Amino acid sequence: MIGRNLPLLASGILFGAGLTLGGMTDPAKVRGFLNLFGDWDPTLAFVMGGAVIVMAIAWQFQPKMARPIFADAFALPSRRDLTPKLIGGSALFGIGWGVAGLCPGPGIAALVIEPIAAATFVAAMLAGMVLVRLTEGAK
Repeated sequence: MIGRNLPLLASGILFGAGLTLGGMTDPAKVRGFLNLFGDWDPTLAFVMGGAVIVMAIAWQFQPKMARPIFADAFALPSRRDLTPKLIGGSALFGIGWGVAGLCPGPGIAALVIEPIAAATFVAAMLAGMVLVRLTEGAK
């Protein structure tokens, strides 16, 4: 069981370390980046640029692969995945990111750095996830 989950653990640690090193776990830095009309901090553009470069390379390899290295099949989105629910959720996500200065990945990584502040964010995020599940089940 551990051997099968080792790539997941390693990629999670690498992702969390990258978020922390890049400053994505610092809410003040994130809010500074999102503040285009005030005291804008452009440094996170380099983090985003690095991610775009890595993905551009990955997209060159993906079509040549029969299947992913650690999964049975690729799970790629299609245009049919663009629903009003997804677009609304994305807008809500962006608003929450701007208000809190954190999104789920950095929020969880921030639990190590600023446990009390991050725990408040993570608890609110989990409450929102539970609320969605409860309201979806009511339909």
